[in-house]
Parts: sequence; structure tokens; C-alpha cells
Amino acid sequence: MTETMYLLAAFVGGLLLGGLFFYGLWWTVRKGLASPRPALWFVGSFIVRAAVVTLGFYALAGGRWSRLAAALVGFILARLVAAGFGRGMKKDAVPQEAGHAAEPR
Repeated sequence: MTETMYLLAAFVGGLLLGGLFFYGLWWTVRKGLASPRPALWFVGSFIVRAAVVTLGFYALAGGRWSRLAAALVGFILARLVAAGFGRGMKKDAVPQEAGHAAEPR
């Protein structure tokens, strides 16, 4: 394969890693807020997601900084897409916390 094909593959791989990371974050927030142990969900999920993305970047880069940069651009694009989906959600689609001590009832 030519270097251009490797860069394109790294970019697409970065998109997939980003999609996986941010879908995992969304899933964790939904499960964690409804859980009696939210810290366990958030910390555990972060460790797993960070490890998967780190190993994915390592594999996609193949020792070349240009491939790593292409994967990072794909990851950032996935983040922008995920943020766009988050803005389009209805307020009632996100679980709400019980309330804050300073909030009047």
C-alpha cells in the first residue's frame, strides 16, 4: 500500500476509536447516574476507554508520526460529531440527578 492509503486507514481508524470512546462515555454517563456506585462506573470506564484508545493509536501509528497525526485528526472529528449529537438531544433524554442542596424546592 502507498503511504496515502496508510494515512487514510489511520484517519478512519481514528474515527472509529473516537466513536468507540465517546459512545462509551455516553453509555457510562447513562449507567453511572442511575447506579448506586457512580464512581466505580466512571473510573473503570475511563481506564478501559483510555487503554483501548492508547493501544489503538499505537497500532494505527505503526511508528510513523504522520499516521498518528491522521488518527488524531479522525479522533477529533469523531469528538466534534459526538458533541453535535449531544446538542441535539432533548432535555428529558438525559437522566437527571436528584437535585442539589442549594436548589430551592
